[in-house]
Amino acid sequence: MLTADLLRSHFERGLTYDEYVATGSAAQRESWAKALERIHLAPDQRALVGGFTRRMPVLVSSGIWCGDCSAQVPMLARIAQASPSVDLRIVDRDKHADLAERIKICGGLRVPTAIFMAEDHEFIGLMGDRTLSRYRAVAAKHLGAACPLPGAETPPDEVAATLRDWVDEFERAHLILRLSARLRQKHGD
Repeated sequence: MLTADLLRSHFERGLTYDEYVATGSAAQRESWAKALERIHLAPDQRALVGGFTRRMPVLVSSGIWCGDCSAQVPMLARIAQASPSVDLRIVDRDKHADLAERIKICGGLRVPTAIFMAEDHEFIGLMGDRTLSRYRAVAAKHLGAACPLPGAETPPDEVAATLRDWVDEFERAHLILRLSARLRQKHGD
């Protein structure tokens, strides 16, 4: 069970995006930096997330070594950069094994996995390890006749679709917060 106390504890020990990336090797830091450089929110996406009004802590279980993490966590960082309401923290899956065990997907320790929370660290939702667009692209590559070369750059249309999925998930979490009777009563709105 993901209690507010458990989530708060891991969130408080979590690292900012820059702190987390700094834990990697030189090659890993370079890979993550290149991915971040390619991520740009569209003006409508920037306006949407910039308009969030509820504080939303987001805790990501990640692996600095993970290809999906280096492709997708920079997207989460860009979303957080565009919204003063999003407070993003990242933890290493293996160093936070007790959390990882509680957020398994299909019985596996998958990364990246984002945990969306209310301002008091009450659980809102969980998203991981890939968005639907990312799963579609991976399935097309691995379930079809050909496999991509290791280290091949993600096509721009796949990056845009995956980013849109993540923005949609952040919007979904924010709408849960905005429509929460408990939080509306607390904030008088």
